[in-house]
This record gives sequence, structure tokens and C-alpha cells, in this order.
Amino acid sequence: MLFRSVLASAVAAAALLSTPAFAQDAEALKAQVGAYVQPSNTERMNVLVAQLRAAGFNPTVETFEGGGRAGPMQGSNVVVTIGDGPKEILLTAHYDAVKLRDGTMSQGVVDNAGSVVALIEAAKILRDKPLSHRVRVIFFDQEELGLIGARKWIEAHGVANVVAVVNSDVAAYGDTMMYGQNNGAQSAFVTRATQELCAERALQCVGFPVYPPSDDRAFSAAGAPVVSLGFQDEIGAHQMWLAFNGGEDKGLAEGFTPKVFRVIHTKDDAIEAVEGATIALAGATYAALVQKLDAQLR
Repeated sequence: MLFRSVLASAVAAAALLSTPAFAQDAEALKAQVGAYVQPSNTERMNVLVAQLRAAGFNPTVETFEGGGRAGPMQGSNVVVTIGDGPKEILLTAHYDAVKLRDGTMSQGVVDNAGSVVALIEAAKILRDKPLSHRVRVIFFDQEELGLIGARKWIEAHGVANVVAVVNSDVAAYGDTMMYGQNNGAQSAFVTRATQELCAERALQCVGFPVYPPSDDRAFSAAGAPVVSLGFQDEIGAHQMWLAFNGGEDKGLAEGFTPKVFRVIHTKDDAIEAVEGATIALAGATYAALVQKLDAQLR
């Protein structure tokens, strides 16, 4: 009976993905991701604020003094608050793109505008749900300079009231969700909730004992419970797992680099790599995970 239930859910999801309305929505989401192809991170922030306002939110821009090796540089985190309560769940992603070696900006759509648009979609779902916790949706700047935006947010606000953090990085194509399992013992319940959601939704997921760092590491260093999530194709997800967790006998050809690392931080991080269906899937999945954590933490 359980198998039949899971199979039915998978068939229903496949039917939804094949509808003309979904295809149209997917193209619209891809276009929203494409809007982040800008010559500076300041202009990317302006696109983000405009998209949030168009979706009916009133975002707050929190500036900070950051910067990297090139010297001081002002940064801006963008925050949307949903609901109220003494404790909060954070849903996070960085919006900044990396500067390439030739001095130009990466298009930064796989890393990480896809996650940004997915978070906006998740926020649109969550604002209509009865939540016991305040949810802060935070779009960090200067992740590419060393998680600076996340660290500055933690310095300003602390994590005493943060009960869970869900971070998204590199979520723009494919139907396989990856999740990190290396954010400390305090994060075990968030990992478990992620695994439960994967089973309930018949979602293909791959857990990484060692997962590449993103803004999640700033929160785990501060002692907050956190999981970092991403999406790519199934083969790519398993190749990445082997690259990080397979050891000397991982079975990959010598010198082989998983596709995702041949895309991000290069000129190939371009809109052609983005799949609107993934953005929709990620947004719905992140919203569902926040709702699950909200219910479990009451």
C-alpha cells in the first residue's frame, strides 16, 4: 500500500509537469532568473527588490561594511519577513555573482539566481499558510567573497531566536535534490525533516556526508541548526557525491570534474543552463520543508 501511495504521488507529479500551464509558468520563472544577468551585484540587488515588490512583499535592505581582497566594499542583504512569533525559521540564499578572471561578471544564474527565484516562489506559498514561527527569507550579498553577508547578518541579529535555517545554493536545473549532512549535531533534526520530506514527496534526493560550503557554514559555526540544499540532474548529483565522498576509489576518471563545477564560476553559468521546472520544484519543496519544521518545532 505504501508503494502504491508513493507511486501515485509520483504519477500525479509527472502529470502536473506535463501540463501546458506548468510549462508556461516554468518559462516565466526562467525569465525571472534571466533578469539577474546584470553587470554588477548592485544591479542584481535592484532586480531582486523589484521582483519581491512585484510579488507583493515589502523587502528591507540591510547594508553592511564588507569586501574582500580588493578592499572594503559596502554590501546589502535583502530581507522579507512572514508572520510573527518569538522564534524564527530562516530561508536563505545568496544573490551575488562572482567576478571572473577577465574582470567581467558571471551571469550567476545557476550560482545563484535560480535559488533566489525559488525562494521568492517559496515565500509566496508560505505567506498564505498558518505558521507558528516567524519566517525570515534572507538574500545574502558577498557570499562569493567569503560568506560575508551571512556573517554580517549573524553579527547584527544573532541566532538566539533562530530554530532552523534552510539554505539554497546552486538550484537551477535537474530534478534531484542534494542536501548536506555536515553541519553539526545541532542540525540532525533538520536533516531528518529533509529526509522525511523526500520520502513523502517521492522526491529523488542525495544526502552528502561532506557537502560543499555555502552560507550554511556561517550558521553552523554560530551553532544554529541548518541544512544546505541544491538541485541538479541525477547523474551529476551522484558524480558530485563521489567527488566529495568517494575517497581514493571513487571510480571517476582521473582529472574528471563534475558538470556543475564546469558551469559555476565560468562563462558557462548562463541562462541556457536553467530549467524553469526546477525553479518551481525547488520553491515548492523549500516551502514544504519550512512548513514541516514549523509543525515539528511547536
